[in-house]
Formats: sequence, structure tokens, C-alpha cells
Amino acid sequence: MHAPRLWLAALVVGLIGTQSEPVVHRGAAHLTPATAMHLPDDTLPSLDGATTWLESRPLSASSLRGKVVVVDFSTYTCINSLRMLPYVRAWAEKYRNRGVVVINVQAPEFEFEKNLDNVRQAVREQRIDFPTAVDNDHAIWRAFDNDIWPALYIADQQGRIRYHHFGEGAYEESERVIQQLLAEAGHGDPEDQVSLVHGRGIEAPADWNDLLSKETYVGYDRAENFASPGGAAKDQSHTYAAPDSLPINQWALSGDWTVGHQIAVSNAPNGKLVFRFHARDLHLVLGPAANGAPVRFRVRINGQAPGNAHGGDVDSQGNGKITEQRLYQLIRQQQPIADRTFEIEFLDAGAQAVVFTFG
Repeated sequence: MHAPRLWLAALVVGLIGTQSEPVVHRGAAHLTPATAMHLPDDTLPSLDGATTWLESRPLSASSLRGKVVVVDFSTYTCINSLRMLPYVRAWAEKYRNRGVVVINVQAPEFEFEKNLDNVRQAVREQRIDFPTAVDNDHAIWRAFDNDIWPALYIADQQGRIRYHHFGEGAYEESERVIQQLLAEAGHGDPEDQVSLVHGRGIEAPADWNDLLSKETYVGYDRAENFASPGGAAKDQSHTYAAPDSLPINQWALSGDWTVGHQIAVSNAPNGKLVFRFHARDLHLVLGPAANGAPVRFRVRINGQAPGNAHGGDVDSQGNGKITEQRLYQLIRQQQPIADRTFEIEFLDAGAQAVVFTFG
């Protein structure tokens, strides 16, 4: 099953109605074998299916006996995974000399996320200096019977899964589980406190109270609320128009685009994407032209340059450039947060647009 990445706003504030994604249950602490996870048994599943390993030799469940093992399923363009990453990094650094092994499993959602050069670059840029299993075939994903990003599993020294949590949050609870399992193994420290983590930039926690827009895919497989007249012309060049105004959480294309099942590509300069949103942050997963040529873009919010509301990948005038396949932070607003119209115009042909996310 192709599982959607996690969108937590509805779970946190209960403000959006029916959506196409299945309901995700946030995990709670389980310091007994986690039989409710539908794993083959209560032991750490196989890690043998990794395509390759980064920052480590290949690891196996048997070789990890005697260690407390933290397995974090993520994918490098997922905003939920990125916001969880500062905590996982902190645990890896704090406990690595006390018998804890943290493993980042990079399980791709999109085809381009299987590109090993992209993964290597993301691991460097995201400062992941602990073992990364590249799970391009989703073999480890299936072994864990996992269906969400991010997902956290913690096993004790006997290789028993003792805890799991799905999605963002429960960071103090998760770290207390690590500490308890270390104490059970005789490596506890009565002075242990939970890590003080302050995510910055794209890793900063979402503003859940003002988050009324959800993850929105651009490819036709999972696109919702597309407002360009006539809908999407699948897998063919087509000239689109954007309505003069959009209701909240509707979006549209303008200009010559080819909409594929996962990605939409702008075929000519000045193609636009427009979205009416309500959130502090707006991100868009983007890629350069197919030949790797950078694509310049310009962002507007309510028709104006973003000024102080610009994201980390945009200047105050709204200018930016796509140089690699990743998540770009385009808007980070200050209070008050209100319904606003976002527009991005690609000044060069070839831009690849994948999915909007918010925070």
C-alpha cells in the first residue's frame, strides 16, 4: 500500500473535515512488547533490505543485540520528518556512548527521493551523522509493517520492540523510554534530564493553533481542491488559467504545464502556482529542470513581495532559485495569521512542483 505522509493539523486542532488520507493514531508509551503494531512478532524486524547504508556499515537486528535501538522512519522532503529531526539528532549524540544506536531509515515517497545523490546530500545538509538505511525498495518499511512518516520504534537490549510513536510530538515521552531502557540494562543515570531542543529554520515546530491548511499534492494521483477551469490534462502539455480569486485551501495553475501523476512541470517561462492558504509557514517540494538547470522564481503574498514574511529560501523581495530536489520554505509569517493568497512564478522553464506543506 502506498501510504500518505503524515499531516497532523486535523489531529491536533480538529479543524479540517473529511480527508482522503487514513486516520493516523498517535502512539503512546508501551513498555511491554508492542503486539498492537501488527509486527510479525515482538522482536526488532530485519534491516537486511536496505539498498545501501550511509554513515555506517550495514547493520542487522542480530548485530544490534545488547544495544538500545531507536529506528526513525523518515524521508528527506517530509516537513513532519524535518521537524522531528532535531530531537532524533539530540538523542543520537547524547546517548551514543551509553549503548544507544539511532537508525534513520530513509523510505522514499516520491520516485526522485530514490536518487542516492539526493539522499547523500540531504544527510549532509541535515547533519545526520548516525546510521542511515536507504530503503528504496521499502523492504524495511514492510518488515516493520509501517505506514507513516515519521514513525519511531524503540527496542531494548534483547531486541524487543518496547515503544512506538507515529507522527510528530511525544518527544519527552520518547526520550524517557530511552532512559528507562538504559536503566533496565544497567546504563542509567539518575541525573538524566530530557534534551532541550530548539528547532530552527525549517525544523522549527509548527504553529498548530493557526494551521488551517493541509498537505496538498500537485500531481494528479492525489491532487485535491484544484481550481483551474477544466481540471488537469493528465500527462500532456496544457495551458492553464487561475481564477481571479480562490476559496481557502483551493489552488490553481497558470501557464503551460504538464501535470504528471506525482509532479507537475512548467513548460515555459512565467508558469505560476497559486494557493489560498491559512498557516504561518508555506513550503513547496520543488526540483530544477530535468537537465539540472536552476530555475529562478518569484513569490508574492496577496500580490505583494513577502517582505518580513519571506521563508528561508526566499529574500524579502520574493526572489529565489531552485537548484536541487528538496523542500523549499517560501513563507514564514509573523502574527497575525490570516487567509492569504500565495503565488509563485517560475521565471525559467522546467520547474518541477510536487507537494505543498504547511506549518
